[in-house]
Amino acid sequence: MRAGVAIGLMAVMATAAVPSSAAASAFTPPEKAVTYDGATGRFLMDGPWLSRLDRHDRGVRATWFNARSARGWHTVNVPNAWNGHNFSVPSMAGSVVWYRRDFKLPSSDARYSWLLRFESIRYRASIWLNGHRVGGHAGAYIPFEVDLAKGLSRTGVNRLVVRVDNRQRNTDLPPGSLTVEGKPNGGWWNFGGLLGDVYLRRVDRIDMPVVQVLPRLPCRTCAATIDYRVTVQNYGSATPVTVTSSFGGQPVALGTHVVGAGKRVTFTASPTVGGPHLWSPLDPHLYTVSISADGVGAHAGWTLESGIRSIDVVKGRLLLNWMPVDFRGGFFHEDSPRTGGAADPAWMQLVIDRLKSIGGTVLRTHYPLDPYLHQLADREGVMIWSEIPVFQLKTHLLKMHSVQAAARRMLRDNILDKSNHPSVLTWSIGNELTAEPGSVQKKYFKSQAALIHSLDPTRPAALAILGYPTVPCQRSAYAPLDLLGVNTYFGWYPGPNGSVADRTRLGPYLDSLRKCYPSKAIAVTEFGAEANRKGPVEERGTYAFQADWNNFTLGIFAKKPWLSGALGMLMNFHCRPTWSGGNPHPSPPMHTKGVFDYHGHPKPAAAVLSKWFHATQQYDLPGP
Repeated sequence: MRAGVAIGLMAVMATAAVPSSAAASAFTPPEKAVTYDGATGRFLMDGPWLSRLDRHDRGVRATWFNARSARGWHTVNVPNAWNGHNFSVPSMAGSVVWYRRDFKLPSSDARYSWLLRFESIRYRASIWLNGHRVGGHAGAYIPFEVDLAKGLSRTGVNRLVVRVDNRQRNTDLPPGSLTVEGKPNGGWWNFGGLLGDVYLRRVDRIDMPVVQVLPRLPCRTCAATIDYRVTVQNYGSATPVTVTSSFGGQPVALGTHVVGAGKRVTFTASPTVGGPHLWSPLDPHLYTVSISADGVGAHAGWTLESGIRSIDVVKGRLLLNWMPVDFRGGFFHEDSPRTGGAADPAWMQLVIDRLKSIGGTVLRTHYPLDPYLHQLADREGVMIWSEIPVFQLKTHLLKMHSVQAAARRMLRDNILDKSNHPSVLTWSIGNELTAEPGSVQKKYFKSQAALIHSLDPTRPAALAILGYPTVPCQRSAYAPLDLLGVNTYFGWYPGPNGSVADRTRLGPYLDSLRKCYPSKAIAVTEFGAEANRKGPVEERGTYAFQADWNNFTLGIFAKKPWLSGALGMLMNFHCRPTWSGGNPHPSPPMHTKGVFDYHGHPKPAAAVLSKWFHATQQYDLPGP
């Protein structure tokens, strides 16, 4: 490795403290959860961990997974992005980093099984307990669990070690690639590490690994039907299990079934709620839900907050609670000044606050969001365009069985993990794939849309596409989808053969989309212009140019009453080392299309979005 690369990587670790007795000594995690939605018996493992950068990937050979001494390790706080404050080329390329936490079980009772839950690790993880490999996972932004039965000490110290590898591959989601300058690229900054919360989970012989509570509303004034799907897994001997629930105080019986040893059984019920108090951004009413599974000497529990609402596409319009919507909102990335891509609850609240300050009600990014952000959105009336990072994936890669299988797993896991949140507006299967889909893309669209409609028939299947007027109508390719998002940069990027260089072509282009896809709901999923300095309105990259550009663009959207919504750029974020984004005087690696800067301070364009967003009736519009 070149000396400069090594120095760049070492700079990250220099921000950590010297070896800490707090991280090196064993602790007993408290029964505590960051979010309300989830299984009972969660013990929070966040806080001081030991970490060690492995820039030459020697840790496995050196058996770091069996380390007892803290020598060579440094303290970090988990959730943690090892490169959260390093925006060098080697940081973007990724590295191997190790994490370690010594702990004792909260109970030594032999009746309990113990699982380890990671909310998000980017990207490849290998997990050891007391020197025994107990599991692994590939893929960021999605939770996974590991059974700790192998090698677990019930009374002594347990040495948990996690190896994380975020070196990018072109088959990852998002795919790694190289820029024309030969620098690493991946769509947005390649933050690596234990990015989400970590829990130790207690299982009292039975568990509920999958819980779905999906409200259905057949009309705006109808009684609601609540579809329960609760999977019970048995870690002990065969036992009859009874599952019950309370939905806003209303008792629900899901029945009794014998669950065999090591087996799973799914319990279902569909109770009705008369005169429901509907959830919407205008009134985010939530019902408290608890679920209990009880067997002979066995118990599992789950809590969540549910919102009764319907999301449908009818006659080419997106409907919330059977009324058309024309939402406004913002695109962003999880990129905190304090923690980089690692979970930061205070920063998540800032994102919600900045969005609402300009009248926005919808958030979008290219991957599943942190569960705490979903909880905030549920409670504060913000909707989320939930997407998996199938981002600008080339056809030869999407064609690979392994890539399609990974995308399918990620979509499935995202739906099963997040479908209880009323804030989820839609399930999106990707962003900016080839503008003219072929057989590979068509197969992918059909398969993923079918999976969405099977796992969650209460929400539309969506895709974000490139907004190019040179592309002919793709009606057959997008037939399986319900909602199309279009990324429009007319007057900012040139596009193919200069086709989007003229901003006045935006209106006619949108009209052509409506004509091509009359039965699809259509929303603008990205629009924005870079701005990092003062200067004249005619000069690209100035605050004045950005404000004027957004004002013109939003004026066009206001003339399209059939649009279902539009999402501008909310906040600046780190993109890649050579990023320019069309700005003649860029600030790489910072993406500066946001109307708020990296720290949440408004640019002049924030007032422009606020004017248009507040002037737009976003919900309860006249019928389609």
